[in-house]
Amino acid sequence: MSVRQLFVTTALPYANGHFHIGHMMEYIQADIWVRFQRMQGSQVYFVCADDAHGAPIMIAAEKAGKTPQQFVADIAAGRKPYLDGFNIEFDNWHSTDGPENHKLAQDIYKDLRAAGFISTKVIEQFFDPEKNMFLPDRFIKGECPKCGAKDQYGDSCEACGAVYAPTDLKNPYSALSGATPILKSSEHYFFKLSDPRCLEFLKKWTHQAGRLQAEVLNKIKEWFEKDEQGNGGLGDWDISRDAPYFGIEIPDAPGKYFYVWLDAPIGYLAALKNHLDKIGVNYDSYISNPLVEQYHFIGKDITYFHTLFFPAILNFSGRKTPTSIFVHGFITVRGEKMSKSRGTGIDPLKYLSIGMNPEWLRYYLATKLNARNEDIDFNPDDFMARVNSDLVGKFINIASRAGGFITKQFNGSLGDSSGDGIALINQLQSSMPAINQLYEQRDFAKALREIMLLADRVNEYVDQNKPWELAKNESMGHRLHDVCTTCIQCFRILTLMLKPVLPKLAKDVEAFLNIAPLSSNDASALLPSGHKIGEYKHLMQRVDGRFLDELFEAPTEVTASIDPPVGEEIAPQISIEDFSKIDLRIALITDCKSVDGSIKLLQLTLDVGETKPRNVFSGIASVYKPQDLIGKLTVLVANLAPRKMKFGVSEGMVLAASHADEKSHPGIYLLNPSDGAKPGMRIH
Repeated sequence: MSVRQLFVTTALPYANGHFHIGHMMEYIQADIWVRFQRMQGSQVYFVCADDAHGAPIMIAAEKAGKTPQQFVADIAAGRKPYLDGFNIEFDNWHSTDGPENHKLAQDIYKDLRAAGFISTKVIEQFFDPEKNMFLPDRFIKGECPKCGAKDQYGDSCEACGAVYAPTDLKNPYSALSGATPILKSSEHYFFKLSDPRCLEFLKKWTHQAGRLQAEVLNKIKEWFEKDEQGNGGLGDWDISRDAPYFGIEIPDAPGKYFYVWLDAPIGYLAALKNHLDKIGVNYDSYISNPLVEQYHFIGKDITYFHTLFFPAILNFSGRKTPTSIFVHGFITVRGEKMSKSRGTGIDPLKYLSIGMNPEWLRYYLATKLNARNEDIDFNPDDFMARVNSDLVGKFINIASRAGGFITKQFNGSLGDSSGDGIALINQLQSSMPAINQLYEQRDFAKALREIMLLADRVNEYVDQNKPWELAKNESMGHRLHDVCTTCIQCFRILTLMLKPVLPKLAKDVEAFLNIAPLSSNDASALLPSGHKIGEYKHLMQRVDGRFLDELFEAPTEVTASIDPPVGEEIAPQISIEDFSKIDLRIALITDCKSVDGSIKLLQLTLDVGETKPRNVFSGIASVYKPQDLIGKLTVLVANLAPRKMKFGVSEGMVLAASHADEKSHPGIYLLNPSDGAKPGMRIH
């Protein structure tokens, strides 16, 4: 049987910011699948790259006083702590500004042009008269022409998913200057997506079994069809942008550059080529091999580009198309869209820095992920319950209940299993093919449910046999050895099942059991009688609620800073109109108390001159005692949106000052207005 050859990617992150939890969810999903495939013996190349081009990068670099190349390099340098921290192992991380991508994009364009799929026409596009530049789609905002949603970007609507031209927006404005853009003419290059050959190809390609999820296919059908007025359907795709632009030059077209969405997906191929060149594998031979399977994990917001444009440009330039596109939904927190200011975001590096186990997150996300294009929700209480109850209480508990007896009573040596023990082991072994099939189908949620049900069976076996009681009776030593050996054998099989999700924990288990790295071929074999295991040491701690308090703690103070010696540069300049949007009010602290379950928060009751008091949580418990604050005046941000917390709703934010370097200069100083100020007075 030939070895499966898989080429796997995740969506390219735009190189203008750090990773957020949505990135980590996608990378963890793909990493689990890749690890599973490798355990089956498949050869996998797992690559990604920074999406480095486009006007937004150019504009951000200019603001930072850097070249676009240096700006992107600095962003790329910060990727490693995230990937290493969550045990995500790409074979290669590249950039779309690499020479491989420049050549591949230009070659694909030339092949499309030769095949008659490139056309040019003069178009009118938005121009910012204040910035003196054509505006990229993402720097034009307005009302969606389809559903009317406000503040939508110039290329697609986040509310209804519609894709359109920037000139279709209603009431457009420049996101750079706020000015109303004007229309100017320019010659642009187009990929002829409206060509009947494209429609014929894409209908056939998208409907091939296993290519796309059913819900994704249903959405694509909408894009194919025209309405009764002849609107909709596939339109030609504008693939060029005018200078100034950071990107790849279009051959024989001075001053013209490929639109970032043309070269970005080609960056998957470039990242692969960069990797294969490093390890001495011929890229052309590999990528043209019909046995190579090509898979892409992406978010639902970029479905249009990956399921229509990308396969079409590959096919009509004479290249192989992806085997499947795996589309996932968004991640919410407590059912809400993520927002750092409201404390509903999850900063991956903060998660790691406060000491939270990365495999808690890998496991929790996996319990939510399936093969469908669905949003998933991060609920802190559910997170703690699943990790503590399932991962620690069910799985780890098996080793902790049996390992000590093996070490103390039997010098670390395993014995034989018999009777009910053999039946239990057989049950786990016979479940392996079904678990593998769920991993293959990316239904990690169901796979983990099934694995935890098997862990329940093992714990029921322990409870029925009560090794702690057997250990009290010398005549039951053989039975104790039998029961504990069965538990260790089952724990090894369960570890094998969980290894794609929990690679670090699996490695620790392999060390404890004194075995080679587990692979799928090990499911049928058992550790022999007399095999020596190591001394059991606790493999995973439980989630403490204080971790989650700290993880979701929103900024509760504004740091006052008058010049760089106190640790921070002055923030970017704002207008008086910007400042006037913040409603600062004098507040009287009428009550203050500690918050059960939190070491950082105090609960303040504030009189702000309203008919009823306000409830505000503030992270100042480390420096203030509740009784010392009662009766004092402070300053409240009164028009901040209420924030739902584990402990209640916080109805504003009190202001405090601190040094940026809190470790070297500890201390938080609540702002205290002068006597004579009255609750409810506005600060101007």
